[in-house]
Amino acid sequence: MRNWIILIMKPAILVGGQAVIEGVMMRVPGAYATAVRDPKGNVHIDRHKFTSVTEHSAFWKKPVFRGMAALFEAMKMGMATLQWSADIAIPDESEKNKNNRVSDFFSTILAVGLAILLFVILPYWITTELLHLEKNALPFNAVAGVIRIVFFVLYLLLISLMKDVKRLFSYHGAEHRVVYNFESGRDISISDAQSFPTQHPRCGTSFMFIVLLSAIIVFALIDTLILAVFETINLPMRLLFHLPLIPLVAGVSYELIKLSVRHGDKAIVRLLQTPGLWLQLITTRPPDDAMVEVAITALESAFGDELNDLKGKEFIAEAIG
Repeated sequence: MRNWIILIMKPAILVGGQAVIEGVMMRVPGAYATAVRDPKGNVHIDRHKFTSVTEHSAFWKKPVFRGMAALFEAMKMGMATLQWSADIAIPDESEKNKNNRVSDFFSTILAVGLAILLFVILPYWITTELLHLEKNALPFNAVAGVIRIVFFVLYLLLISLMKDVKRLFSYHGAEHRVVYNFESGRDISISDAQSFPTQHPRCGTSFMFIVLLSAIIVFALIDTLILAVFETINLPMRLLFHLPLIPLVAGVSYELIKLSVRHGDKAIVRLLQTPGLWLQLITTRPPDDAMVEVAITALESAFGDELNDLKGKEFIAEAIG
């Protein structure tokens, strides 16, 4: 317990990131940087200054809304860095596709559509047509939520069998180990980073699990209101009201993650973090030293000279990919 109390007393800092193709993106206060290794073994760096809208907008700084803004910014940043990493790591393929942006757009639309079908429409259809729970707000959303979680885990297991995804998950592990290394206050090095776990409680995978749990409660409340107003509910009505409110669910989940940072000494918080850590047994893999080197390069590039002022201090990373 004493160790958990000490952990919570450490200052928090926004350090997060994302595994990309043959590399890692690291985000720190005021900037983010991506480091990617090309087929010849050279490491390329792409750094950008970045200020979140939550830092200069009173509206988007408010609880829940700041989580919605953070989700949009992370998705936009993530897609851009993934595309840049592909251009560096797979130059021949990128050259073929550089004039095919229309195809990329429709591929993105297809991917979003398949995600909605798999994680929203199909669980709702099963719960409505096969289990006939559509008239009961909480039981319906609890069962649909469990089905959604099962589909999510199965999806992760299936893609984890792909060779390219295995490498991506190894870079994910490298990202976590380097963030752990930074948090510890120890010298940031390959050997030190490799001594840390690949699972991190504030990972994006853990965030997704919190989103899935939050959806059960938020959508149950929404369904209760729908039933109170319309006295009936069906699958099209649920889709009409639920889909636009997915950002709201993300915003609520963001607040829960922030609470977990401040109250990590509580048994209930550690219990809620456990499933996310279990999921990371799928989405992270032990990295080799070359992958950790790339992750360190990304972190050092993102911080720049400011890293010298932070060395030797222990922190809690408020966000991590």
